[in-house]
Amino acid sequence: MSRHTASSLTATQKTCRILAVLSDPRVNRLTDIADRTGLDRSTALRILKELEGEGFVERDPVSKVYVLGPQVYAMHHAMVHGISVRDAARASLIRLSRRFGDTVILSVPTGCESICVDLCFGDYPIRANYLDVGSRRPLGVGAGSLALLADMASEEVAAIRQAVDAELLRRYPRYSPARLDEELALAHRRGHVMLLDVVVEKMGGLGVAVRGPDRRPIAALSIAALTERIEGRESELAEALAREARDIEHAWMPA
Repeated sequence: MSRHTASSLTATQKTCRILAVLSDPRVNRLTDIADRTGLDRSTALRILKELEGEGFVERDPVSKVYVLGPQVYAMHHAMVHGISVRDAARASLIRLSRRFGDTVILSVPTGCESICVDLCFGDYPIRANYLDVGSRRPLGVGAGSLALLADMASEEVAAIRQAVDAELLRRYPRYSPARLDEELALAHRRGHVMLLDVVVEKMGGLGVAVRGPDRRPIAALSIAALTERIEGRESELAEALAREARDIEHAWMPA
């Protein structure tokens, strides 16, 4: 693409071209990005900094390379074979919240975090309103987030644990990396997650992963409630969540 052509692009078009070339992992330095998009270095740098600020691009401070950021992966995980995970899960959220009366949450993984992309409140007087749509947590913090981490391949978990453990030490004094290890082991034995009194005192959650066509976790269903309401219904909640997760997965199975 010529410099003359690039100069006639709108700001949106320039941004889209930068995101497009970053899909090639070999194009990761400012010089290469500017060359492939036809933009001058100053323009490319300005857009990259703006994208980095919004979470669409990340820059390694040591190697100086640019890669696609967590917001891009959040959008990717929200769609599977043209089907919106949020749309596919909506009926499940409604059924679960009506049946049990508590808050039901849909989360997706992005980088070292999970994002709440939908939730549905039940009619129980005390609601788990500490998590809103768009809220982010380190993977492993909260039942749905822990269900995602527990269902990931061991090499993927190892790659993100340094960042996750640092956030636990900084933001969650009651939830040490050692405690996370224990909860992961329990999740593998149970086949589901039950996390109590970690994020909010006297509140807990139970969660299961939702897998994509490649069997990797692309979302998690979880129920948040008072700890006493979770403990007394663990088996019933786990069975219902697992059934709904499998129903969601059927949305992208071949006919």
